[in-house]
Amino acid sequence: MLHEPAHQETGPDHASEKKTRLGVWLFLLYTVIYFGFVIIGVFFPELMGIYVLGGQNLAVVYGFGLIILAIVLGFIYNAICTRYENQMNGGLEK
Repeated sequence: MLHEPAHQETGPDHASEKKTRLGVWLFLLYTVIYFGFVIIGVFFPELMGIYVLGGQNLAVVYGFGLIILAIVLGFIYNAICTRYENQMNGGLEK
C-alpha cells in the first residue's frame, strides 16, 4: 500500500540533498549536546545531583531538556524542509 498524496503526482524530490544536509547538521548538533550529558554523567556524576531549576537536579533538567530539544529540532526540520520543497519542487510558497 502506497502512502502518497492522493491528489497529486509524485516525482523527483529536488530538495532531497538540502534536506539531507540539514538533517545531518541537526543530528550533529543534538549529538554534541547529548555528548555533554554523557560526559557529565561519566566524569562528573556529582554535578548531576546539583539542584538547578524548580527543585530539580541537573540530571532531570538536562534529561527533559534533551527530550524537548529533540521535539523542537523536529519541528524546525519540518518547517525548513517544507520551505525547501516548496521552493525547489514548484510547490506553493507559504
